[in-house]
Amino acid sequence: MRDAGRCRGILAALVVLAGLAACGSSNEIIEGPKNVTALKGSEARFNCTISQGWKLIMWALKGTVVLSVTPTEPIITNDRFTAMSYEEGGNFISEMIIHDVQLSDAGQIKCSLQNSDRDGSAFLSVQVMGRLFIPEGSLVVMEDKPCNVTCRALGWTPLPRLSWEIGVPVSHSSYYSVREPEDLQSAVSVLALTPQGNGTVTCVAEMKRLHVHESVTVNLTVVQPPLESSYQSEIRKSANMKTNKDTSGTKLKSGNENYGYSSDEPRTTSVWPETASLPAKSSESSVPEQRVSRQPYQGSDQHQLGPASRPQVSFNVVSPKKVRNVTLV
Repeated sequence: MRDAGRCRGILAALVVLAGLAACGSSNEIIEGPKNVTALKGSEARFNCTISQGWKLIMWALKGTVVLSVTPTEPIITNDRFTAMSYEEGGNFISEMIIHDVQLSDAGQIKCSLQNSDRDGSAFLSVQVMGRLFIPEGSLVVMEDKPCNVTCRALGWTPLPRLSWEIGVPVSHSSYYSVREPEDLQSAVSVLALTPQGNGTVTCVAEMKRLHVHESVTVNLTVVQPPLESSYQSEIRKSANMKTNKDTSGTKLKSGNENYGYSSDEPRTTSVWPETASLPAKSSESSVPEQRVSRQPYQGSDQHQLGPASRPQVSFNVVSPKKVRNVTLV
């Protein structure tokens, strides 16, 4: 009896083990996750389709398990990694969501089952949208004259595709884009155009493999070109001649007197000294001493005496070493 019961227990255990083995063999990953390209700061989503009967799903990022999912609930160890569950066609779909994607998240994503050597893997690529700007800002250009507009993309990973949208009438336009030699994450695009009217130009940066883009727009104001150069030349020539003439006249009027110059021509000087006398060598007799009174200053070169009844002494001054003629009035 004991042997019979023992046999029945062994048989029951074998049945259970066989059932577990059968369940385990039916658990498989039908479709693994697909490659995803995400923008820094956005969300990245990965799906893994599994047959029914699974016990534990594990999600790993670059070899480290970051999320586990049981039939009842997910096991979250990091708030940036969460899970959603769906059923489709009798299969189970586990979705892992990576929030606030960072550059450091770029790498392999793996979905696997407990007690299974099969898994599904994909790759996460992260792109960074940097700055886009036109350094010159709004521009004022001449009509029908070639000009350039420069657009710069700084801090992009990978570099975006740069293009232009022209909202002004032009007779010619073309552009080229190159990588900045000193910064592998920056590029510059130069638009060459010949405008014929006012409008706008827009620089567009498009991220590769993503349906996102950034743009910057500036106004383009077109003005008439200046007068012909020959006419301007004549105007400047006339203005220069007038300026030279005015300058010459000013110099003649503003000359300085040369006080060191001495003329040989005789000149008359009036004085009113307290005592007026002539040199002893004069051929004329000495002038008797006369008392005179000074009058107020009337000018830099003239002096006046008192009433006419008073005598006035005057003499002609000739160049040195010549005889002075003295006349007494």
